[in-house]
Amino acid sequence: MPVAVTDRQPASVRAMAAAARTHPQVRGGPVVRGACLLAGLFLFALGIVLILESKLGLSPWDVLSQGIARHTPLSFGFANVAVGIVILLVGWSLGGTPGIGTVANAVLVGTFIQGLTSIHAVTGLSHDALTVRIALLVGGIWLIGPATALYIGAGLGAGPRDNLMLVGARRTRFRVGVVRATLELCALAAGIALGGTFGVGTVAFALLIGPVVESSFALLARSPLAVGG
Repeated sequence: MPVAVTDRQPASVRAMAAAARTHPQVRGGPVVRGACLLAGLFLFALGIVLILESKLGLSPWDVLSQGIARHTPLSFGFANVAVGIVILLVGWSLGGTPGIGTVANAVLVGTFIQGLTSIHAVTGLSHDALTVRIALLVGGIWLIGPATALYIGAGLGAGPRDNLMLVGARRTRFRVGVVRATLELCALAAGIALGGTFGVGTVAFALLIGPVVESSFALLARSPLAVGG
């Protein structure tokens, strides 16, 4: 049974309890948590690919990756890897220590994207009717929710963008939300300048991703997979 947290308990205990409530933790040892990390990263990549093939607009960081791919020999998948590694190194240089999950996120999401976009049946989806492409967009955004819950719930390290957000907030003393919004806007502006796809999907992603991830955290917390579930 969970122990109640009161104001009479030490501040460190209250802080740890608050952190635990932020997102659910996957139960089990390193093998189970590693499997959840990998499953989450693959689903995350699949969600990105579905949004990409909808041709209705990408998330801000993916707009940047696509813009880079347009001006370099890199494919969209490997541009995603390059962006992730650069962000990881910037965050690390500013004092944000990466975990296994941070490195895996930076490298594997883009690698999975590269593999998925090499499948003709997947890339052919972009030529389907508008109703199908809207379904791809909605499905892609929805899929990123459980993907995020799994890879963060594994507890093996925040993604590169989350790591940079946290260290940026710590160094600038601005709120986390302000720092994250600034990073997203900078990535979006750079991506648009490079010719990345900006559209209704970008707006939909910005509006829906928060509630989707939050609901996925709640579902994981109630499942047998989570600690206390």
